Amino acid sequence: MSETRIRPRFELEDQKISRLEPEALPVPVVAPTPPSGVGLAAAGAAVLVAGFAALDAGNFVASQFERGPVLGSLTLAVALGGFGLLGLAAWRELFALVGLRRVDRLHAALADPAQAKLAALAWLATLPEGAALAEAIRATDEPAAILALLRAGPVATLRARADALGRTAAIQVFSAAAAVPSPALDGLLVGWRGVRLVRQIAEMHGLRPGLFGTLALLRRVAFAAASVVATDIAADVAMRTLLSNPIMERLASDVAGAGVAARRMIVLARATAAACSPVPPA
Repeated sequence: MSETRIRPRFELEDQKISRLEPEALPVPVVAPTPPSGVGLAAAGAAVLVAGFAALDAGNFVASQFERGPVLGSLTLAVALGGFGLLGLAAWRELFALVGLRRVDRLHAALADPAQAKLAALAWLATLPEGAALAEAIRATDEPAAILALLRAGPVATLRARADALGRTAAIQVFSAAAAVPSPALDGLLVGWRGVRLVRQIAEMHGLRPGLFGTLALLRRVAFAAASVVATDIAADVAMRTLLSNPIMERLASDVAGAGVAARRMIVLARATAAACSPVPPA
């Protein structure tokens, strides 16, 4: 008797969930870690610097108004414009860091069988091609099947795009290093192109990392690279394809470091895609 009373209630709840939009689905939040002493000290220093700078600017604007309304208005406009741009930059940095934290929350939720469905729909809502797979996710309640659909769909698509970006960066680094065989310039080129590649793949995953967001993402990529050992095989295949051209073979024989730098771009692309994706690896 109890089963006959409870089952229709569950069916009604499932119908409610199936009608919800992906943006309205709640995503479980991982308990935040308490800030460290260094973080608190940095936040305190930032508050002091920004606060005293604002007070000093306010006093300066007030003194300019005492000299004349036109001069005071110009000074106020300059102060508001400068502090406004600084505030906008700080907001973008904070927004980028929040986006990285959201990847962690979705990763933890997808690993939890009880929350995998809601987390998958929430992530698909942030992807342009996610709507096509949302109905299939709603139709299943098996966590393993949900993860399999995600890996075969958006994860595979994003990985293929990341690989294409990595191959493009590899060709650019290889050509530039072969044209200008200078160790100093090679290091600068690889560093600049690597950071640009990381930002490109992050934006492809819906992230908009600024300066501090990029630094945090680079740390994630360093940890993710340890779990992407299979990338070496893909990198070897890609490099053999790249060097199959006779001209490239001649350049590779002249500049040995160019091939190593190009190979690192391909590995970096795979590691960045793994760091930006909330789906646990298979």
